[in-house]
Amino acid sequence: MRIEVMDVPFDNVTMEEALDAGLRLMERETPAYVVTPNAEIVYEAMHSESLRQIICQADLVLPDGAGVVLGAKLLGTPLKQKVAGIEFGENLMKRLEHTDKTFYFLGGKPGVAEAAAAKLKERYPALKICGTADGYFQDEGPVIAAINDKHPDVLLVCLGAPKQEEFMFRHRTDLQVGIMAGLGGSLDGFAGNVKRAPRWMIRCNLEWLYRLLKEPKRLGRMMRLPKFLGRVILRRLKG
Repeated sequence: MRIEVMDVPFDNVTMEEALDAGLRLMERETPAYVVTPNAEIVYEAMHSESLRQIICQADLVLPDGAGVVLGAKLLGTPLKQKVAGIEFGENLMKRLEHTDKTFYFLGGKPGVAEAAAAKLKERYPALKICGTADGYFQDEGPVIAAINDKHPDVLLVCLGAPKQEEFMFRHRTDLQVGIMAGLGGSLDGFAGNVKRAPRWMIRCNLEWLYRLLKEPKRLGRMMRLPKFLGRVILRRLKG
């Protein structure tokens, strides 16, 4: 079941349900793509019909952020829980570590994907990572060819929004993969370049504050959150 938050549909799932859905999608004959919009991306989609349509056509849409969950609640259509993209990606690795399924990492600055792969192999020794590539490319052709040469079951596309969503949508019929997921800056997190908030802040939905304190330059982007909530409240008042 999908629930709309400011005209952007979200699958109303828990983390475990999202993982189950992801595994089912991997078994299809055609590639599936997963998007993980937070409130900032929803706000962008409110002003970009093309981005909204890309999200709408995704096979799995996960609410990556407390802002989206709060917005759904204010609109009277609550979601079960936040399903953070980075956690979805790592939990998928846990589920598939002792199988023959392979992962390919795409994104980040040069060296980041390789560092993320090395760190994750330390954590999950049996995990099968068949390839990596950075996100600093101009010609997409060689990137597609390199990915298809490895035939990964899971492609993590970490190019940042909306570039990653557009990439997955544009090449959804070209890529020979099982499932691809747009996970923003997750590779930096996996590599240890960016630390996540303490667990208590995550539980209290204050991860955004931690990131802002660590990276004050994000203030401009963060301003989309109150703008998003303002539009949500306005719509609620209008019924």
